[in-house]
Amino acid sequence: MLNDNRKIELDELLKNLNLSIDDYSLLDVALTHSSYNFENKLEDIEDNERLEFLGDAVLKLLASRYLYNRFPEYPEGDLTKIRAILVSDSTLARIAAKINLDKYLKIGYHEAKLGGRTRSSTLACAFEALLGAFYLNGKVKELFDFLVELLKDEVTEIDQSASKYNYKAMLQEYAQANGMEIPEYVVVNEKGPAHNKVFAIEVWVNGEKLGFGEGNSKKEAHQIAARMAAVALGLLEGHEK
Repeated sequence: MLNDNRKIELDELLKNLNLSIDDYSLLDVALTHSSYNFENKLEDIEDNERLEFLGDAVLKLLASRYLYNRFPEYPEGDLTKIRAILVSDSTLARIAAKINLDKYLKIGYHEAKLGGRTRSSTLACAFEALLGAFYLNGKVKELFDFLVELLKDEVTEIDQSASKYNYKAMLQEYAQANGMEIPEYVVVNEKGPAHNKVFAIEVWVNGEKLGFGEGNSKKEAHQIAARMAAVALGLLEGHEK
């Protein structure tokens, strides 16, 4: 049961977001970090991790629908690249900060002292949990319109950004968005004279070698290896340059 002060807070958030919800308890759960329940010994009270799981899927579905409609001329590979960056923790945390979601989080005192309220992963999780709550409350049309308004400028920036064609950045964003380890680049060979070296580099993700590249600089070899990994993950067509 929510107390009056908490309901006032949530009403303020809903007004700022121009959204409505019937089940305030769902919204409260979406904004409850696990540290709050742990520090207050609320073992029987749910935190937002399950709603985050659902919201992650909701976000990908609605973002995919938006991108599909907005870019009818783009092939699947380009849409996937944009979506991977769009749903990454860094992008979602920026969006969450823009709507002041941190102000409404219930978070443990010690976690807050460590900067948890503004931590990217915490904000991204809360934002996805928020989407999950509105989805469960049957607010899909309202939620889609809300997301389009929030994401359209981000999508424009991503589409125009050179990082769309930066395979190393693309691979890292994809890994972060899908809960994988950060890609690790390993130099496996160096050959040639100092003025004309050739570097051979492998890229590993979650203990699996996904790409290999050779170049006259480590940066070039990284990009070639990352591109091969992106192809292996289905982010690019094999012939794409």
